[in-house]
Amino acid sequence: MTAKRKIARQSLPDVIANDLRERILSGELAEGEVIRQEALADEYDVSRMPIREALKRLDSEGLVHLTNNRGASVVKHSIDEIAEIFDLRILIEVDLFKRAIPNMTQADFDRCEDILDKMETSYDEDDVIQWGALNFDYHTALYAAAGRGLTNELLHRVNLQSDRYVRMHLSIGGKRESAKDEHRRLLNFAKAGDIDAAAALLTHHISHTKSELVSVIAELREAETR
Repeated sequence: MTAKRKIARQSLPDVIANDLRERILSGELAEGEVIRQEALADEYDVSRMPIREALKRLDSEGLVHLTNNRGASVVKHSIDEIAEIFDLRILIEVDLFKRAIPNMTQADFDRCEDILDKMETSYDEDDVIQWGALNFDYHTALYAAAGRGLTNELLHRVNLQSDRYVRMHLSIGGKRESAKDEHRRLLNFAKAGDIDAAAALLTHHISHTKSELVSVIAELREAETR
């Protein structure tokens, strides 16, 4: 008799929320786009109940704005809010990295190396979706040794807000190689135990992405109003 296989069990709202989240982060569902529960129920071939539960979860994550009349829309951040998201990343991530570096072991370095290798493959294959997930995994691995569970929970929520903009930044021509190089240098500084250089580079890494994105998005939105 064949042995039973273990599989990840997810509720229907979980499955739908995961799919909708990826559609938002990838830009398939654009900022400000209205989401109709009836249309989603038809698209996923389910009742409206799991759709509403999925949207509630995304609302709690700050990715959609759920209204009382069974409608929702993808959250559209203002330019100032986008800048604030990346400022929060600097505050949280630099602190975590500085705390993590003295505690990092060879296992942590190996984990980061493995993710970097996969990221570089995604660069070469032009797989922005995969790169986005791996980018989150890489930064998480860099900070894991800090052992700051509550801070990581806060960072996870902030990263949900920034992920779609990070993917947009990767799609801007000529930005991939610099991101690729900086990720490798962050790990090298950590291996060397150079906390100050690592913190400075991470600050530059995030703030440079912020300044470029704010400029690009401001131009796009100005063009939309013409």
